Order: sequence, then structure tokens, then C-alpha cells
Amino acid sequence: MLNRHLKCHSEIKRHLCPYCNKGFNDTFDLKRHVRTHTGVRPYKCELCDKAFTQRCSLESHLKKIHGVQQSYAYKERRAKLYVCEDCGSTADSQEAHLRHLQEQHPDSPLLRKASRKVATTALHGILGPASILQGASPCS
Repeated sequence: MLNRHLKCHSEIKRHLCPYCNKGFNDTFDLKRHVRTHTGVRPYKCELCDKAFTQRCSLESHLKKIHGVQQSYAYKERRAKLYVCEDCGSTADSQEAHLRHLQEQHPDSPLLRKASRKVATTALHGILGPASILQGASPCS
């Protein structure tokens, strides 16, 4: 976390917003910022019609407006929400998210990235880690 924080102070911004060219050092911060341009608000209040770009904003709203306090056990993780940054659709699993991308956004760069990752993982399982590091091909 310290290394991630230290990046905030770097003068070099590696990730640029495609809408306004504002620079960020972290892809998470860029994704959060881009939502201000796209209007994607995946975190919806079930008690009213408000929606938010970040989960922490929804939790703050629930506490302040509706008096609902979120409580998590020590080191308990909140359920991950997979968000389509193109249309705002949400999914509870990575598989459902990838299925949405295949059906609705087949040209998504995220879908291509996921396909490469799955292929590499499968190849890793077939050949073993040493083979991939040595550049072995499955056809040789």
C-alpha cells in the first residue's frame, strides 16, 4: 500500500484519461475518474434511486441518509462486483462479466486481455512453468 501511495507523488503519469487527458499513476484511479465522463454508476442504493461511482460512496450514503451501518468482520472482504465500464452492467462473478462482454461488447479490449490470460494459464497447466519460461511451444 505504501508503494501504491508513493506513486501518487510521482511527476510521471502513466495512465491518461481518453476524455480529458488528465494523468494518473494507478489504473484504479483512472477507472474511477473515467466514470465521471461516462456516467457509469454501478453501486446502487436499494432503498432509494441514488447510484454511485464507488462502493465507499454508497456505504457513506447508506449510513448518512438511511442510518444503515455496514458491518464487516475482521479481515472480511466485501463481495466483488464486476463492472462493465462500457454500459455500467454489473455481475457477481468474473465468468458472468466475461459472458456479458462476449455478448454485448465483443470488441472490448478487456475481453481480448482476458482471452490471452486464459490461454497463458491453460498453457502453463499443460507445459508447466519452466517450459513457458524457456520459450517452449505446445507444437514442438
